[in-house]
Amino acid sequence: MFDNLSLKLDKAFQSLKGQGRITEINVATTVKEIRKALIDADVNYKVAKEVTDDIRDKAMGQDVLTAISPGQLLVKITNDELTSLMGGQSEDIKIEGSPAVILIAGLQGSGKTTFSGKLANYLKKQGRSVLLTACDIYRPAAIDQLKVLGEQVGVEVYAEPENKDAVKIAKAAIEHAKKNNHRIVIVDTAGRLAVDEEMMDEIARLKAALNPSETLFVVDSMTGQDAVNTAKAFNDRLNFDGVVLTKLDGDTRGGAALSIRRVVDKPIKFMSLGEKMEAIDRFYPERMASRILGMGDVVSLVEKAQEVFDQEEAARLNKKIRKNQFDFNDFLSQLEQVKKMGNMKDLLGMIPGMGKAIKDVDIDDNSFKPIEAIIRSMTLQERENPDMLNSSRKNRIAAGSGTSVQQVNQLLKQFGDMRKLMKTMNKMGGGKRALSALNPFGR
Repeated sequence: MFDNLSLKLDKAFQSLKGQGRITEINVATTVKEIRKALIDADVNYKVAKEVTDDIRDKAMGQDVLTAISPGQLLVKITNDELTSLMGGQSEDIKIEGSPAVILIAGLQGSGKTTFSGKLANYLKKQGRSVLLTACDIYRPAAIDQLKVLGEQVGVEVYAEPENKDAVKIAKAAIEHAKKNNHRIVIVDTAGRLAVDEEMMDEIARLKAALNPSETLFVVDSMTGQDAVNTAKAFNDRLNFDGVVLTKLDGDTRGGAALSIRRVVDKPIKFMSLGEKMEAIDRFYPERMASRILGMGDVVSLVEKAQEVFDQEEAARLNKKIRKNQFDFNDFLSQLEQVKKMGNMKDLLGMIPGMGKAIKDVDIDDNSFKPIEAIIRSMTLQERENPDMLNSSRKNRIAAGSGTSVQQVNQLLKQFGDMRKLMKTMNKMGGGKRALSALNPFGR
């Protein structure tokens, strides 16, 4: 979503390249380009002006150290201001009460129901017992959708399809949660195509009746400034606790994400990228600012890896690598874990400097499928002993996987090169330091 903004900000900083010192003239030129980039990204004009005025004032008040160029200093100042604009510090949701109630609000199509499922999965992974509650009594498929999501993540869904009173349904769900020892109740509410009194009355009655520990407003990032205006209207009526940004993997300009915190004065608590139930992240303003400025987000990348990589499996794998026994079964296992981390292009974008490099590169997550098909077409013996693959076996594998012999040979060559690299690394200092680089739990 922020690719175009990142590109334009980078272009703005280029105007300071080669400059030996900060002057009123070169800062004014750069700040003007930064403001234009923010407005082009659909950031509220007033917000963009405030931010760039702060950048200019701070830049003019600083001396440039010998080891730091004016461009580097302005990137640092801009990073700080973007972080401040989006809230400064990350804020977690409040889990209070027995059970704790989390009320989900937003317009129709903003992704409330999907987010409810993702949040349930997120909290379940923390060891909490969660109950999803279907209080969208207007959209026919809403209850069924929530039940499907609940089944996917292994969380119970409370619903009363015949009941048309959202408050009564929610209260009954809370009683059900108490009887069944559910620690948290997530209430998915109805949305509308636009803000209207009927919707506002219902959500206000729900909040008053349930006294939730947390009320989250879900906003579709792709709706731009309309999202900011809608958030303000909801906040004026509901006084919600935090914002959830959905569809951040879209290709719109992303101004809502940058403006909404300043306009409604409420923290962004979560962001959602994609349809997978794992595609939810706590919102960290400083990390988002770094990604926008092309500085990567290594911390989030490591956290994602730690979520999916099993420590015992990693220890077993390291032992096999040290004995030069890494085979296609291990490779397939690692591939499955990498896929669980999310969209490959998003992951690569978290590596410093990679954002610009892959901007125009089409990275298809389905590119793993031919590799998986080839490996799964091998016998267990062939996976354990790739060297035994002769021409007839390769022909059989190619036919069974729907690929060509050339693709099979290419995979075998790449796998062979990887094993040679592992063998070389294994000889370095007993192998431990080198092998620890291969996965986040290396010992």
